[in-house]
Amino acid sequence: MTPLSGRLSPSYRSGVVGIIGRPNVGKSTLLNYFLGEKLAIVSPRPQTTRTRLLGVLTRADAQVLFLDTPGFHRPEHALGRSMLKAAHAVVEEADVLVAVIDARAGITPDDERVFGRLRQAKRPALVAINKIDLVKKPRLLPILEACAKTRLFAEAIPVSARTGDQMPLLLERLVSLLPEGPRWYEPGQRTDQTTRQLIGELVREQALLATHQEVPHAVAVLIDALEHGEQLVTIQATILVERPGQKAILIGRGGAMLKQIGQEARRQIERLVGRKVYLGLWVKVAPQWRQDERMLRQLGYVS
Repeated sequence: MTPLSGRLSPSYRSGVVGIIGRPNVGKSTLLNYFLGEKLAIVSPRPQTTRTRLLGVLTRADAQVLFLDTPGFHRPEHALGRSMLKAAHAVVEEADVLVAVIDARAGITPDDERVFGRLRQAKRPALVAINKIDLVKKPRLLPILEACAKTRLFAEAIPVSARTGDQMPLLLERLVSLLPEGPRWYEPGQRTDQTTRQLIGELVREQALLATHQEVPHAVAVLIDALEHGEQLVTIQATILVERPGQKAILIGRGGAMLKQIGQEARRQIERLVGRKVYLGLWVKVAPQWRQDERMLRQLGYVS
């Protein structure tokens, strides 16, 4: 990247903050809170985030380049290996790392594996003990003590990314750890994701929220056409699954499930593009697409 020209304070800070952790601890909710808008899709399903996602926060005193990551996990297919590779790459790219753990579970063996990766990286790091709105305060003390014993973190901060509790404090601590540097992005730029990519993720989010069991992990979305008219944005998209039974679930009786997914996704997309949207959805079976390198490249999961 090339830094932007323009005069800034000599103490201006900028750099990359990598948000890491095991699946489903609230990393994407953390990113969305800091940016003040929904950039990363969120669902109760593990491994919702599949690629590295940049969110840019520009302030008068700092520019923070947040990188949301797929959760650290044991991969079972080519997609999983690509997700894990993306998470490891962010650890190496970041100036500062924030490890997110779930206050309800404490420090799990999977969290310990993430901490081990942090130990190898030797980067300044904080730990965010997330979802404190869902636990009683006495539950936090042993977690704080356990985090301190690792000697990995400059500070352990209990937060709730959902309610915002202590999130401003976490942000200030992260900014304080960043090096002095220039702006890399224009103040109005929030991400390096294209509109097409963001739309695909919003459709996938609604498919995840509407389905259960094995279906969410087998879902991907291809944007086949995107046309920006003066008053209407027209989108044609295909939802991929791996088996006919998954296709039947997504379509639902009389097409009811697909209609619900389309309606909710359209509302989200209209907020994104600021115009009325026509969204056409189809469901297609692509057997074992998660193992297909060509398909993973087409979907943007591998380069």
